[in-house]
Amino acid sequence: QVQLVESGGGLVQPGGSLTLSCAASGFAVSTETMAWYRRATGKERELVAQITSARSGGGIGYRQSVLGRFTIARDNSENTVYLRMTNLKPEDTAEYHCNTINESYQWGQGTQVTVSS
Repeated sequence: QVQLVESGGGLVQPGGSLTLSCAASGFAVSTETMAWYRRATGKERELVAQITSARSGGGIGYRQSVLGRFTIARDNSENTVYLRMTNLKPEDTAEYHCNTINESYQWGQGTQVTVSS
């Protein structure tokens, strides 16, 4: 059974940092293009960052607004995908989820990130 469990969110001041984790079970994250998404209240879900499968070379991409501030990484031994977020801004406030780039699996519960002073 496939499961995605996100964690690591919280309340942080502008300029602060957080590292989100996405622990997967039931499939190997190394075989998929994995992605982090976020949905702010009242807005559509948006793609934040992606990392291609190991076979495809592990290429990485980010949405423009997080470029230089967020880093996506994958630990194949832990079957976990991470999102390191630095210099956080109030507009980063959202519920963050991970999934494949094709949104192949049932969404996990997500982890809330709130950036506020």
